[in-house]
Amino acid sequence: PRVFRFLILYFFISPNRVSKPPAIISGDHFPISSQFRTEREIAMGSEEESTVKEPLDLIRLSLDERIYVKLRSDRELRGKLHAYDQHLNMILGDVEEIVTTVEIDDETYEEIVRATRRTIPFLFVRGDGVILVSPPLRTT
Repeated sequence: PRVFRFLILYFFISPNRVSKPPAIISGDHFPISSQFRTEREIAMGSEEESTVKEPLDLIRLSLDERIYVKLRSDRELRGKLHAYDQHLNMILGDVEEIVTTVEIDDETYEEIVRATRRTIPFLFVRGDGVILVSPPLRTT
């Protein structure tokens, strides 16, 4: 029992076992009320900020650019990424939302696909509904 307690304590306290925080919140400690990093905070980083080392780095490089976001329940968004966090909560501007619905005609049993579009000036997207995030096409 004593050895077991030591191992549990070692597991939780050992510096070798502590995982690195996500890339978007590493570096200086941010106040709890400000978990989103803005374009200004990202721009103040070093030269290594332009490389992709972790999956969220690709999203970081898309800040202040138009991105494509696919959501649950057949929703798609295209808009300018202003901020995000490790949960993929995002703040988008100048957003075009496309909601796709599929209906079946009662007489012919054919599928009728309808796409409803709307424009939203500013939108907060909750991260648990995000399926896919596509950065803008980059040509070198």
